[in-house]
Amino acid sequence: MSLIVKDLCARVKDGADILKGVSLEIPKGEVHAVMGPNGSGKSTLSKVLCGHPDYEVTGGTAELDGQDLFSMTPDERSRAGLFLAFQYPVEVPGVTNANFLRAALQARLPQGETVDAVAFYKELRAKMKQLGMDAKFTARAVNEGFSGGEKKRNDILQMLMLQPSYAILDETDSGLDVDALRIVSDGVNAMRAPFRSFMVITHYKRLLDYIRPDVVHVLYQGRIVRTGGFELVERIERDGFDFLKE
Repeated sequence: MSLIVKDLCARVKDGADILKGVSLEIPKGEVHAVMGPNGSGKSTLSKVLCGHPDYEVTGGTAELDGQDLFSMTPDERSRAGLFLAFQYPVEVPGVTNANFLRAALQARLPQGETVDAVAFYKELRAKMKQLGMDAKFTARAVNEGFSGGEKKRNDILQMLMLQPSYAILDETDSGLDVDALRIVSDGVNAMRAPFRSFMVITHYKRLLDYIRPDVVHVLYQGRIVRTGGFELVERIERDGFDFLKE
């Protein structure tokens, strides 16, 4: 079972083409890194796969465990196991973290079943402790007034609670200091399993030193132009992205 993307083309609605034929396959159990210079289409790829309304698919296909991803609404994609940690996490005023997560988990249960409150709060506090988050964050509105690092930890908390099959991390390392980067990476690594896959989008080697990828893709001008192992990360760290102009 895999996330399979073939010849994906997409653009901002009523705007310029951004993705110009992206193809990749992420089998269950693997971590794939996607790197590339600014404007290459990395964040667009993540948003298109998750169904962001500002983008339009103009060609190609995407399948999630054999299901047509583009025939599904964003909430259906989420319930099917797809998760996105945003580059810029959204604030949700008036909705507490605890209520948000409880509602998200409830939406995944069969009709007639309910989330066990005691078990939920026990699990939530354990995951927050794992990420070095104070228990008071359960009662705070989602990301409202959070620092950049707190927002990123909160995204990883959501991932730890929802347990997706496919997680896309869009520049989760941006805005994190060294300690927070290590804690967040430990949370991701704790979830690595034969039945779960990750797409890790980043500019930098430092995140991939913690979350070691199985495969590395380089996205450039809307296309994947290189696929390989960790040697690609090391070359980008040493030479930047200038070698892509070759």
